[in-house]
Amino acid sequence: MNNTKGIIFDLDGVIVDTAKFHYLAWRKMANDLGFDITLEQNEQLKGVSRVHSLQQILGWGNKTVTEEEFEQLMSSKNEDYLAKIAHMDEGDLLPGVKKVLDYLTEKNIPFALGSASKNARPILKGLKIEHRFEGIVDGNDVTKAKPNPEVFLIAAETLGMAPEDCIVMEDSVAGVEAANLAGMISIGIGDKEILKEADHNFSDFTEVDIEFIEKIVRK
Repeated sequence: MNNTKGIIFDLDGVIVDTAKFHYLAWRKMANDLGFDITLEQNEQLKGVSRVHSLQQILGWGNKTVTEEEFEQLMSSKNEDYLAKIAHMDEGDLLPGVKKVLDYLTEKNIPFALGSASKNARPILKGLKIEHRFEGIVDGNDVTKAKPNPEVFLIAAETLGMAPEDCIVMEDSVAGVEAANLAGMISIGIGDKEILKEADHNFSDFTEVDIEFIEKIVRK
């Protein structure tokens, strides 16, 4: 029996920075519809599903579309996004992430992915780290978006661990709230003021030292 806690990673903004590609794709779509979205607005879309993101954006632009048009907009946005991320590789891992993943792998500390992205698997494959995860839970596996804790609760199941024995690495307010609702330890990666509800905060993984990981994973 593993005597350590398990770790659940969000993907976008934690392991790799795909947020910029999401923003560019959403902004292009909005521009095609006759309005614009700001980087500040884009912050509100972090950790949010594609459906809810599009609903939010259409609200900002005061646009109403048919169900068929809605599906077409989601599809075209995703195609644009996939074209932008198609050439990602190990070099696109955010600074400090590889060090942490290497340590967890070496010490047999289990970790899983819990992401709203429906493209998580191809992204992890491109980064050449897909095989390291004991469980991968993405937008294809859940019906409820963060801050609902469903994605993290399923990820805990893939690790064979109780929620209270899991630690979540998140960069979004919705994700931190989801982790807290699940009864998990939440670690905010990003702006400490925005993610102030997290149990622990780091600007990025370069601030996360191995000593901290060793201490927090002990049951």
